[in-house]
Amino acid sequence: MGTGKQAGSLRQYGQHPYQRTVDDVVSNFGVNVEQGLSPAQINEHRSKYGENKLDSNSGLESKDVADSLVKTAAEFDGMTDEEIDAMPELPLVIARCAPNTKTCMIAALHQSKAYAAMIGDGVNDGPSLQAADVGIAMGMAGSDVAKGASDIVLTDHNFSSIVNAIEEGRRMFDNIQKFVLHLLTSNVGEVVLLVFGLCFRDKDDYSVFPLSPLQILWINMITSGSHAFSLGLEKAGYNIMQRPPHNTRHGVFTPQIIVDMIVYGLLMGILTLLTFVIIVYGVGNGDLGHECNRIYSPSCDLVFRARAAVFAELTWLILISTWEIKSLRRSMFRLNPCSTSKFPFCKDIYANKFLYAVVVGAVIVFPCVYIPGFNGKVFKQKPITWEWALSVGAVGLFVVGMETWKVVKRSWGLFGGDEVVERKKGGLDLRQGFFSFSRTMSRASSFGKGSMRSEV
Repeated sequence: MGTGKQAGSLRQYGQHPYQRTVDDVVSNFGVNVEQGLSPAQINEHRSKYGENKLDSNSGLESKDVADSLVKTAAEFDGMTDEEIDAMPELPLVIARCAPNTKTCMIAALHQSKAYAAMIGDGVNDGPSLQAADVGIAMGMAGSDVAKGASDIVLTDHNFSSIVNAIEEGRRMFDNIQKFVLHLLTSNVGEVVLLVFGLCFRDKDDYSVFPLSPLQILWINMITSGSHAFSLGLEKAGYNIMQRPPHNTRHGVFTPQIIVDMIVYGLLMGILTLLTFVIIVYGVGNGDLGHECNRIYSPSCDLVFRARAAVFAELTWLILISTWEIKSLRRSMFRLNPCSTSKFPFCKDIYANKFLYAVVVGAVIVFPCVYIPGFNGKVFKQKPITWEWALSVGAVGLFVVGMETWKVVKRSWGLFGGDEVVERKKGGLDLRQGFFSFSRTMSRASSFGKGSMRSEV
């Protein structure tokens, strides 16, 4: 149910459906149209491999096109492994399929480094369902053998459910990456601040920490962790089905995530270090007091004020990075370039109400700094005045830095940006990596036996 429309949509997304049907080639003359293949798209395929084009007014495939895009099971089974590997891409349609043809197709997909899923409903689909990385059985009309050999049972018998699952899987993967990036960015920033902060030594040659242990614990438990969870509730991006698939060899830690973590973390650490240095050595006299890591004394006044400014600044930097990491490439001020709104920022933030916790977290900083006793005895800091300007200014610089890095990635095509443009112009090479589906239905079905390459 819904196969033709969804297959056509997937092809527009740069994902390539393939059929394995029990019918013959003649009775499947409309199979390419059912898959969403227009004559223009067939001509694109033909011109790519130097084959004869199809008349755009023709409703039927020519014999040359059928030879290229459609094969019988006998022809496909008769090919050697070397001949199959030499094909620029696997046939779009294989007619008169036998059970061994299906397993051969799964093997060919594995040989081309695909992650294959088999969709079937018959008893004869059992071997190929087990051979695939993921077996999907039809719940309403599927045989018990097919269900037993499968990993997933499709209860509504609707092909669009699989398309929705691909989109949901991508959304979940994206959100996991955002969650991880947010946490690691804050950790890198803290490490940079604390490691280089060991260079600050008092008169007794003891290191004076830019942040007290309880300040660090507060930032990690209250500020960073709780807001990172809100990123896991993000909706799917506007182009989630148009962009290339992630590389399964990298997993969550893609090159983009690693570089972003380093860039944002270094920027965060450098800004907080500069704030501490400016307050202590720029405006102050450089006096780091005596035992300021344990107790307060009048000599620690400068250190405690610098800590308060660094604490507020680091908290706000981590909070604002939550909004920025909503998209790894787009500006947080315009997450969807197709939006007609002149200033869509508030609307985009409101789409995930949990991210309003950023505002709450930013406000909580003030009582932490000003409540008597709590600020000095617990956090080892003092109320500040003009130092707020440094903290606010650092937040502005941090936003500018993150936005600039995103512009660089988009402008220079770093980390897949050029592939996104290429896909919008007509799709990616089929050998770049894909997630493959094979589907079997009854002879009466217009889709027959199907195989689909798709990326997740």
